Amino acid sequence: MSAMSRPSPIIAPSLLAADFGRLREEVAAVERAGAHWLHLDVMDGHFVPNISFGALVLNALRPHTRLAFDVHLMIAPADPYLADFAKAGADHITVHAEAGPHLHRSLQTIRALGLKAGVAINPATPAEAVRHVLDLVDIVNVMTVNPGFGGQSFLAGQLPKIAELRRMVTEAGRDIRIETDGGIDAASAPRALEAGADVLIAGSAIFGKPDYAAAIAALGTGD
Repeated sequence: MSAMSRPSPIIAPSLLAADFGRLREEVAAVERAGAHWLHLDVMDGHFVPNISFGALVLNALRPHTRLAFDVHLMIAPADPYLADFAKAGADHITVHAEAGPHLHRSLQTIRALGLKAGVAINPATPAEAVRHVLDLVDIVNVMTVNPGFGGQSFLAGQLPKIAELRRMVTEAGRDIRIETDGGIDAASAPRALEAGADVLIAGSAIFGKPDYAAAIAALGTGD
């Protein structure tokens, strides 16, 4: 698909990079600035080497924004907490292919809760790992950094994986969003989009800028 014919990407600011002392204001600011989704990275200090926040934060923010909550569970196990995040206001829940032995069951549970289901894969995990669950997913999140910390550099070696996943999704005839998560900025975003991504998750490239609207626009255009 050419750059001219490709639709504008979905921009999902990652709350992990926001000012935690004023989360309500930060969420309102990116919504005004043109964000489409809000990406919420939930870390447990076990599956990934950091701890972020849980369902209580989602519950507190939910009344104050109309943005879709794109919840990324970097936790293991994830299944015991799926209902809690659904109740707290998640619109999408993504679990890691590496986080448990029964990915199929996890995705079925998310869908049974009435939410869009996603699967994330770490840099060392091949695209093939999700082929047999594509019938259950709405989102595939390709980690373009090793998860656990914000502000890392984009791993360009993941671009062929994004392209492979786009081919797999097209062959399956499924309407599946492909997210790129990690090191996304105005320089890396066009490369991810060209490879086949259509959702850009960005933290410091948005929250680290003085003008959120300009930062979001730059991701969508590469300027």
